[in-house]
Amino acid sequence: MIKMNQLIAIMLLLGVASTATAAGGAAGVIQHADNDVGNINSLQRGARNFFNYCAGCHSAKYVRYSRIAEDLKLPEDLVLDNFMFGKGKVGDTVSVAMKPEQAEQWFGAVPPDLSLTGRSRGSDWIYSFLMSFYQDESRALGVNNLVLAGAAMPHVLADLQGLRAAEFKTVTGSDGVEHEEFSGFRQVTPGTLSAEQYEEFVRDTTNFLDYMGEPVQLQRKRLGIKVLAYLVLLFVLAYALKQEFWKDVH
Repeated sequence: MIKMNQLIAIMLLLGVASTATAAGGAAGVIQHADNDVGNINSLQRGARNFFNYCAGCHSAKYVRYSRIAEDLKLPEDLVLDNFMFGKGKVGDTVSVAMKPEQAEQWFGAVPPDLSLTGRSRGSDWIYSFLMSFYQDESRALGVNNLVLAGAAMPHVLADLQGLRAAEFKTVTGSDGVEHEEFSGFRQVTPGTLSAEQYEEFVRDTTNFLDYMGEPVQLQRKRLGIKVLAYLVLLFVLAYALKQEFWKDVH
């Protein structure tokens, strides 16, 4: 039988291994998104950004338009007129008109569904990915990404951000081997937004993707606080009862 201390050691090892795997899978420079899924105005702007720039290629098949309208306090007519492309009902899930074979032909891969990206990747990863496109003439689409090297996705926000070049420097590691290390971006062509405006645009978009990954997360957190408060109260009562039962023994 596994003893308690052995079980704890195994759990710690598994936690370290999973953390190392997650860190190893996230290349490039990860920036903090600092998004807030409780900010309705940000979510509304993020929904606008998503449906204008992302929904043409990416679906969100686990989220319904009606849920977005309710949670983001948007009129259903507005959602139907501005978020849905083609015929459909407000109770439909977010789909994409582009066929998989067309996506394969145009991009070399089918764009992934973004319903759960906020949960699987995390908001920091999404924010960093959208902030890390740079010019790369060796790529078919002319751009690459620091966070996801060789990404098949074009820089769809290039008009807003402008084009940037990534600069690298040669450094010598502790093992004595030289390698290239990212040192910063250099603006090549201007975008229609300033750097601060673009960061806010990306943060709002990230916020909406984070929300879509778990629309009930705010309710879950509020319920969790109530449950913890209940358990604390129950512990206090149980401890007081124990003291009353055992006072004559001590």
